[in-house]
Amino acid sequence: MLLETYLYTDSWNKALDGSLDSLDTLLIVFGSAKTTNIEGALEELSQTFTAATIIGASTAGEIYQDELYEDSLAVSVMKFQKSRFQISKCTPISAENSYADGVAIAQDLYTEDLKAIFILSDGLNANGSQLTEGISSVIPSEIPVTGGLAGDDARFEQTWILVDDKPTSGFVCAVGFYGEHIHVAHASKGGWDRLGIERIVTKSKDNILYELDNQPALEIYKKYLGEKAEGLPATGLLFPLEIRDEAGSSESKVRTILAVNEEDQSITFAGDIPKGSHVTLMKANYNRIIDGASEAAESLELANYEDEVILSIAISCVGRRLVLKSRVEEELEAILDVVPPQTKQIGFYSYGEISPLASGKCDLHNQTMTLTLIWESDA
Repeated sequence: MLLETYLYTDSWNKALDGSLDSLDTLLIVFGSAKTTNIEGALEELSQTFTAATIIGASTAGEIYQDELYEDSLAVSVMKFQKSRFQISKCTPISAENSYADGVAIAQDLYTEDLKAIFILSDGLNANGSQLTEGISSVIPSEIPVTGGLAGDDARFEQTWILVDDKPTSGFVCAVGFYGEHIHVAHASKGGWDRLGIERIVTKSKDNILYELDNQPALEIYKKYLGEKAEGLPATGLLFPLEIRDEAGSSESKVRTILAVNEEDQSITFAGDIPKGSHVTLMKANYNRIIDGASEAAESLELANYEDEVILSIAISCVGRRLVLKSRVEEELEAILDVVPPQTKQIGFYSYGEISPLASGKCDLHNQTMTLTLIWESDA
């Protein structure tokens, strides 16, 4: 695999290499939600890489190597030499049809030689839990599915996915990787501390939480947040919810607040909160969040691929960025300190991360650092 990465701010950090253009070339781009800042750069990419396929998403901050950028465009160009890829049809998505869209994407991409799927979805119109559930109903658990939900800084107003090389709201798109020479490694770690006691979800519908222990959910949240409750839903990013199917289960997910409803005292999360599940509020721990990124990289076990050219796609939650503030680049540095030296990294801060659970089943995560590493080799 031939690999190059680029960064566009007011201009490109280096000249675009048109020799990488081919039908076997895939571009992945992450850019500012403010499309006026990057329209010219996207057009340049389309004109330079006319035969290649381009996928991408808006962000709550762009990642290039170990640095965070805003109002920019982070780009990877992969020219495959021994493997193939296939793009699913980019389709409109809504909370109501997210499961069906997941099924359709999986059916479109699944063949016997499928090695992995990378998916990008609108961050506000989709139900990420239902999307991943639909994918998992078709794709075997041994095939990793990773990706993320597009971001919009912390505004929660509008996100985009590239459709026919144009930023378009309300869509989902995925790419499948195929063949014996393609390798895709993945990892996902958090790093938050529990806050308060474990509670049971006594009333919910999809991703809307109404009651915990038969008490209004928003009332309980406000009690724990104290004066920070005045800034909801934005301050809720600093206090996510850990969710387990059963008390004491070692497998858990984290959910981030998207909206609150004062009238019925409900909270809308970025993923489903099933009735009967066990949940615990969480709070930030700066050092553990950074350690989580390092632990994710360490779990990849790449000792046999030190000489390979590797692309690292780092997708971290916007809530982590808000917590870490000026220390945010420490988690990006922690990744590159661990992965092989020839690794090139792009990524973004998201409204939700998609990565397998310990069981292998893909699911939606929040407040995690999720890594997807892609490379080719003879082995």
